Parts: sequence; structure tokens; C-alpha cells
Amino acid sequence: MTSGRDEQTTVGIIGTGSYLPANIVGNHPVAERAGVSPEWIVAKTGIHSRRYAAENEATSDLATEAARAALAAGGITAEELGWIVVATSTPDHPQPATACLVQHRIGAWGAASFDINSVCSGFVFALIAAARLLSSAQDCPADRPYALVIGADVYSRIIDPTDRRTAVLFGDGAGAFLLGPVPAGRGLIGAHLVSHGDRHDLIHVPAGGSREPASEKTVADGRHFFRMNGRAVSDYVLSELPHAVSAVLDTHGVAADSVDHFVPHQANGVLLRKAVSGLGLSRARVHLTVAEHGNTSAASIPLAVDVARRQGAFRDGELLLLAGFGGGMSLGTALVRWQDGDSGGHRASAPTEQAAGE
Repeated sequence: MTSGRDEQTTVGIIGTGSYLPANIVGNHPVAERAGVSPEWIVAKTGIHSRRYAAENEATSDLATEAARAALAAGGITAEELGWIVVATSTPDHPQPATACLVQHRIGAWGAASFDINSVCSGFVFALIAAARLLSSAQDCPADRPYALVIGADVYSRIIDPTDRRTAVLFGDGAGAFLLGPVPAGRGLIGAHLVSHGDRHDLIHVPAGGSREPASEKTVADGRHFFRMNGRAVSDYVLSELPHAVSAVLDTHGVAADSVDHFVPHQANGVLLRKAVSGLGLSRARVHLTVAEHGNTSAASIPLAVDVARRQGAFRDGELLLLAGFGGGMSLGTALVRWQDGDSGGHRASAPTEQAAGE
């Protein structure tokens, strides 16, 4: 995306980071609580393990570690940040914004900080919002031309462990992109964002908001748990994702067979295999971490990108397609021309030890 400050400057990814809790949870304990077998989980989801946050860890804690890793990878200090945007549907508190807690912990004094809740599609929505803000000469301070975009969720706190439709899928984690100026021909090319609010009830948490405030009855009835109509969600993804991918490719004149890497939301391994086969991305390497991490909601795309980046999967100039989809219902697709860390204008440094393990 071209910056209003300088026609030769574009906004791109100059650092990535991620964080996974230490607690690895295999399929056996999850299967026992949900009344299924470990084999059933693998057959239905392709998931073998996931991470759960420790009792003293909340979403902001995971987000903070991912943020620190992204800053270290990009060689940028927190004081240089103009914006911090956190995509999450499991905030520490109803208010204040989780992004403000992250800002405080990393010492990003003065950086405008806010949350976006588009559930599993939230990271792509947050990415585009932050990139647009950086591209505006009026909105972005000249001395703070960087933004952190973080996806972080702790779904282990809101899933019903007896609900096999959701308990087998979700894990906890965080991932982050550091955005900033990159050379012309690199960076964010464009995006396609869409929501279908008529299907808002496919994924929801019924109670705890202004419609149905918390009470003894809502807690007793389990109405604070995450609920999902799995079959309808799968139908939605298989039907709408091809349109969202075609829209961003067609808008920017990009052929499907020129995409080098496809990083989708890590929803369900079985669903993803079905979905990818109909997208026409014949050359693209598909990056999946769902088998080891489970569905980490808004964290899944940046987490998968960070894992791939640290494995050396991306080359300078390669084309990445990101695709998020989830509650709302909403979808977001984005095209990124990868900027290699050694050829940009930022100050590169080695990634921190807080990055997610493979």
C-alpha cells in the first residue's frame, strides 16, 4: 500500500513474532472430556495437539511476548511505534482494550492502541486497518512510522470441554507483524474484506454482553461458552472463500498460479484440505500449523507466517496470499509481496527466543 508521505514508500511486513504457551495438550485428555476418541479428533480435524495458557496467563500476556519477538526481528524499538492493533475475541477484560495493556508492557509510550474483534478473521481486518493508518500522512506521525498488528486468543477459557464440536479444535497462542516502510515493489498490495451479518449466529458466545448480561443463571446454563454450528460454518467457508480469494486476485490483476505461498486461517485441517483444492493456487506452498497448534483463532495466520519465516520458507519478492474467515460471518484476504529482512530499510536483528516452536 503506497504511503501518502512518499510515493516511493510502501507499507510492508518488516518483522514477525509469535508465542505459544508451554503447556502442550494432546488429544487424549481432550477426547476423554468431549466423549470421543483421539482417532476421531484426527480424522475430523487433522489436529494432534494444541497449547493451553497457564492459569496466570491471559491474552495480553501472550500478545506481549509475540510483540516483543516481532520488534526484535525487525530491529525496531517500542518507542518508534505509532500504532498497536490487537485482533482478539478473548480479551483480558471487556474493557480496557487488550492493546493498551500490551502498549504499557512493552513501553510503547504514546502509540495509539486499540482492539478489533472479527473473531478468526480478525487479524486480516487488523492488518489492513493498521496499514491504512500508516499510509496516511495526516494520521501517522513522521517519527513513528511503524505499527504492531497482533492476533492473540485464549480460547481454552471459553470452550465447553464437553462440546466435541469446539473443544477438540481450539488452542491458545499469539502472533504479530511489525509493519513499516519497505522499498517500492514490496509490501502489502491490497485486500478484500467482507462480512455476512445475516449468519452471525453460526459462531457466537450467547451471554456476557449487553444483550444478556452475566448472571448466576447464564453461568449455570453454560451460556458464556463459545458455540459454533460446525457444519454450517464449513459450508460457508467452502462456498465463500473461493469468492474472497478471486476478488483480491482479480482486483489487483494477479493470476492464481502466480501466488507463491498461501497462509489460511488454521481452522480445521480436514476443512482446509477441501477448501484449498478449489482455489486454483497450483503453484502455492500451503502453510499449515493446525496439526500442532490447533485453531488459535486470530493468532493463527501470523503464527503460521512466523513459523514459516523462521524456517526460511519465504524469498524476497515472493507473493503471499493470506486468508482469514470466521465469526460474523466475515472473510478477509490480503496479498503481500515479501520483503526479505536483509534488503529493507529497517534494522534487522535475530528473532527472540520467545518465538513459537514448530
